[in-house]
Amino acid sequence: MRASDKAVRVAVVEDQTLFRSLLDHIITTTEGVELAVSCGTMTQARTLITPGSVDVALLDVDLPDGNGIALGVMLCRADPAIKVVLLSAQDAIGLMLDLPRGIAGTWSYLSKTSTNDSGALVHAIKVAATGGSTLDPALLRRMHPRVGTKVAELTARQYAVLRLLASGLSNAGIARELEITEKSVQNHVNAVYATLGIDASPERNPRVTAALRLIEETGTV
Repeated sequence: MRASDKAVRVAVVEDQTLFRSLLDHIITTTEGVELAVSCGTMTQARTLITPGSVDVALLDVDLPDGNGIALGVMLCRADPAIKVVLLSAQDAIGLMLDLPRGIAGTWSYLSKTSTNDSGALVHAIKVAATGGSTLDPALLRRMHPRVGTKVAELTARQYAVLRLLASGLSNAGIARELEITEKSVQNHVNAVYATLGIDASPERNPRVTAALRLIEETGTV
């Protein structure tokens, strides 16, 4: 197991040279993360990212010789320990719903606009490295429940908790954001799971399942 004080090894796969340079700069100048691989094509990534060499892969959805989703699936099948953060210039968060079962729980999604905020990018990387999942916070703020869905049955506070949970915040982080106690957060999380019919099955992370339900049952404006 990787020591807790060891830097998270990150691979960047992005074909736009200027944007890749920005990502590389953020990673190389941030404590706790290090740049292990930087390249611009799927072919290069498959050669450079070997099992055990990378903890988190930042993958552009659109690559000149393929796409980040297919690349991510290949990387995860070769190395189940690797985590993936998808990057897209467009609102393609719905792609998370099409991931193979068993893989979606280790993936995160950020719009390229949000990656201009180094804090959001580093947060997503570090959450992914610990086995969590992050959905783009700016896109989550634009989401609204569709009428007739289970998500629409949540109270305003429960929905706020679900949205923050999907953005990768811990219960403690949600408590700070909403200025309530962690016990209150856990009560709201339990109520969300009950409304959405999510159980605590060890086969699936309930937080990830709840986040995917949020994508499935909401629309953006």
